[in-house]
Amino acid sequence: MNIHSSKYKCIECGKCYNSNNNLATHSRFHSGEKPFECNVCNKRFTRAGDLVVHSRIHSGEKPYKCHMCNRAFSQSGDLNTHIRVHRGEKPHKCRMCDKSFSRSGDLNTHMRVHRGEKPHKCRMCDKSFSRSGDLNTHMRVHTGDKPYKCSLCNKRFKQPSTLQTHKRYVHSKRRPYDCPYCGKLFKTDSHLKRHVRIHTGAKPYSCRHCSESFTRLHQLKTHLLKSHNDGTWLTCYICQKKFSHSGNLKTHVLRHEGVKPYVCSECPKRFCTSSELKVHLPVHLDYKQFCCYFCDKCYRRKSTVKKHFKKCSAVHGFSVM
Repeated sequence: MNIHSSKYKCIECGKCYNSNNNLATHSRFHSGEKPFECNVCNKRFTRAGDLVVHSRIHSGEKPYKCHMCNRAFSQSGDLNTHIRVHRGEKPHKCRMCDKSFSRSGDLNTHMRVHRGEKPHKCRMCDKSFSRSGDLNTHMRVHTGDKPYKCSLCNKRFKQPSTLQTHKRYVHSKRRPYDCPYCGKLFKTDSHLKRHVRIHTGAKPYSCRHCSESFTRLHQLKTHLLKSHNDGTWLTCYICQKKFSHSGNLKTHVLRHEGVKPYVCSECPKRFCTSSELKVHLPVHLDYKQFCCYFCDKCYRRKSTVKKHFKKCSAVHGFSVM
């Protein structure tokens, strides 16, 4: 090794660098110095490069694009991890259960579940978290901060992942994930996995008190609450009505507050949820895409043709469960 390539040595840990600038940057990790500040949210960073990457959260810049589904990312490492999803690669396996992860950091965080570790504590309430990111997101419950704004409808969100999900669900028509059994298309990998259970009959969520199993996690949580009084009910602060699912409570509160963030692009009507808007949109369609197998009658909505199909099949001597 060339002696000049590592002539700058850290007095704290002995690590060597080939320039004084690199050594100075490294030394900040020991001193805790963070001289680079974000001018949007005031978060500080040790390295200028970390600030550049962070700034993409606010600008929406995503220079790293997946060549398999065109999904874009702000960091090259996130793209590399995402590509493993297409390849089905999860090289980091948990020794204590059957879970596997694309990133070693995710495995390390997961191990805290088995060890019962929640090192990140909220200073405003008694909640603790396994991940620092979860604590940061939780703090916004107390502060009300929603720093991530949708550029298409100006709706604001507490975390960037929720913003990206909103854009895919509400504003994007792209559906890159297709079902290998029936060919149905989905916007997210998680939605595809949930749908595939219809074909396989898989029920991965088992009750720890009885023999019941469920297709979805929220079904298990509801069962635990109603059948075993295991868990915490979510209570509406206006009317004290109780819910087992946070999404149902959120929609319920929106109705109290009269908030309708989803606006029809064809008329002035507004809706509390994206699903309500989705149900409304066929009103404006010129064609009726859902047709009955027996009589060829067509309808704009899937729910309407289902109701008709039950009656029509009975007339033709078939029973539909």
